[in-house]
Amino acid sequence: MMEIRTRQQNSVIILDLDGRIDVDSANLVEVVGQCIRDGYNDILLNFEEVESIDYMGVSVIVIAYKEVMNSRGRMKFVNVPSHLKGILSVAGLDRVIEIYMTEDHAINSFKEDKVIENIKKMQLRRRFKRLPIDIKTELRAKYNKSPVCHKVDILNLSAIGAFIFGCDKFKLGEEVVLKLRLPPKNEEIELDAKVVWLPDKQIQLHFHPGMGVEFYNISTPAQQKLLEFIERNLSFMSQE
Repeated sequence: MMEIRTRQQNSVIILDLDGRIDVDSANLVEVVGQCIRDGYNDILLNFEEVESIDYMGVSVIVIAYKEVMNSRGRMKFVNVPSHLKGILSVAGLDRVIEIYMTEDHAINSFKEDKVIENIKKMQLRRRFKRLPIDIKTELRAKYNKSPVCHKVDILNLSAIGAFIFGCDKFKLGEEVVLKLRLPPKNEEIELDAKVVWLPDKQIQLHFHPGMGVEFYNISTPAQQKLLEFIERNLSFMSQE
């Protein structure tokens, strides 16, 4: 049976593997499972003392990897000897599991992953912040000259969409173009959008005539301007 020594660095559990990874290496799955049950989801396998990996050993690694992924964790490899890299490559593991030359680089990569994940979460939250506001916009069909709605009101704005009041010329799913100016600079922004919601005139009379639109193909600079405008105005509102 392969020997496994467990140690910890920061929030990462390092498993030092020693011997052959084969049909008798089910203890790898057991140890990984115990790490997850103990609350450790970042796991680094150190292959420095691994002698060989056979077909069944590859299956054992895959099972352990799936256990980690199903727990929304991360598994990475370090110190893989050159004679084992070909086996991992043939099995396709080098395409789904990150392999590092040194332990320091591997440990730092876990930290970088968390930083990137936090940034993405923050950006996602920012994208969905909605600003109640009243600014004018021009609305027209994307692929023909009509219909057009002049000086209709945007009453709710986010970085991914808006609620527009005062226009009932468009159908659900229709693609439109918005032109609006964001104060105080009044720089014009043109946005492609799709109609994704129309109020029921009988039930939601206070939303009629209006529509909900979702932006698409929005450029990074345009979305950044929207985010800055929304956050700035939400900040002002919270101070009032």
